[in-house]
Amino acid sequence: MQVLDATEWQARRAAHEARVDAWLAPHLARRRAGVKHPVEDFLFTYYSFRPAQLRRWHPGAGVVLEGGEPDRDYITAGTGVTLDPTIAKRRSVEWIRTLIERTASRPPNYGCFGMHEWAMVYRTEGVRHGQVPLRLSPDETARVVDENRVRCSHFDAFRFFTPAARPLNLIQPSRESQHDNEQPGCLHANMDLYKWAYKLSPLVESELVADAFALARDIRALDMRASPYDLAALGYEPVRVETAEGRQEYARAQRAFADRAAPLRARLIAALDRLDDSS
Repeated sequence: MQVLDATEWQARRAAHEARVDAWLAPHLARRRAGVKHPVEDFLFTYYSFRPAQLRRWHPGAGVVLEGGEPDRDYITAGTGVTLDPTIAKRRSVEWIRTLIERTASRPPNYGCFGMHEWAMVYRTEGVRHGQVPLRLSPDETARVVDENRVRCSHFDAFRFFTPAARPLNLIQPSRESQHDNEQPGCLHANMDLYKWAYKLSPLVESELVADAFALARDIRALDMRASPYDLAALGYEPVRVETAEGRQEYARAQRAFADRAAPLRARLIAALDRLDDSS
């Protein structure tokens, strides 16, 4: 096992808390004021990891914290503590590993052009972000979907499609087929690295969870900028995927996010390997 002396692990904990506090403070202030933000609050409302959980630092499996105190997650190890190895039995480790490894093995696809968000408001009167106006009329929005092939591979995006939009998708993703469909160019698959990291917490180090959060936060901004919603009042200029230039801009950004996601996916796989070694 790796042993961290108190000075080292307490410094890492403090750095993690300071980093996360910069994200948490505005969100918690808005929550107290009853103000919603469709971009900045998404990672706290869509995902189930609570702010206090994100803020709590963990070193990951196979690490002894000298001078640490045992609690519900940590057991005594010599003159310190280490994570309780039985935690792994309470996590969907193999399901997550299979998904991450299969996703990493596939070539990326950059041809969806963000149509998933448009399919969520296709030919319906109800929209998910009712407090934000749409950039185009309902008919114009529907025309964008009709004129572009909808090719969403991500089930958790597809499940929010309107009933009229679902038959337009090239495939019909399901939870059961998720391992077979996810690909590393997908914005939502890369955003979900945050979900898989926190679902493995505290078995993976909190710095990795925070890195995945930072990526997901940036991806969410592009996701909404390329959506049919008008977020200019919040400082987000649109990526007009209804135009050829906008689709090219979206694909470039998608590639950049895939490049950022690849090492995070590799780090998650490595963390799972270390978990096997320490069990």
